[in-house]
Amino acid sequence: MRTNTGLVVLFLALLTGCGEASITQVTPPVPPSAMKVLVEFTGNDRASWWIVNDDVMGGRSSSNISLTGDRTALFTGFVSLENNGGFASVRAGFPSLDLSAYNGIKLRVRGDGRQYQLRFNHAGSYSAVAHGVEFDTTPGEWTEIDLPFETFQPSYRGYIPRGIGPLDVARIRQMTVLIGDKKEGQFALEIDWVKAY
Repeated sequence: MRTNTGLVVLFLALLTGCGEASITQVTPPVPPSAMKVLVEFTGNDRASWWIVNDDVMGGRSSSNISLTGDRTALFTGFVSLENNGGFASVRAGFPSLDLSAYNGIKLRVRGDGRQYQLRFNHAGSYSAVAHGVEFDTTPGEWTEIDLPFETFQPSYRGYIPRGIGPLDVARIRQMTVLIGDKKEGQFALEIDWVKAY
């Protein structure tokens, strides 16, 4: 009977705990049932939505969010660079959101080729420090995007504040979808759902 010497040595090394053998742990894909739905537009979405644009600081950008017949949300508007403006956003508030059992966020969107941001904050206020990450879109195509929590960085009114720790995923109060890519013009982002994985 033929034996594979390398496999035997590896097996013995694992049993005895000696040698240079090691095991690389492979994390299987997260099944859909293991993900937590944060936002979907099926009529059961309990998040409250509102618009915050750069007009809070004198800008001229405008935006709107509306539901489609396909049970998605359409975030549209115009980014203006006038009066030192340049951003538009839609926000959802949560009474309390603990995502400490998850590794990141997955969202399904159909964009226009522009870059957007997903942000979270702990205070539930538009003027609070937020932790966010940018994501790109492909014109006219549905895309599922993974955003690990470790990639979220703090920001406050366009600046990186000092002395701010990482996102505390155990006490999220607000989620924001924002466009602020320093390009003037129309934008459109369709959102199917946002989940924690």
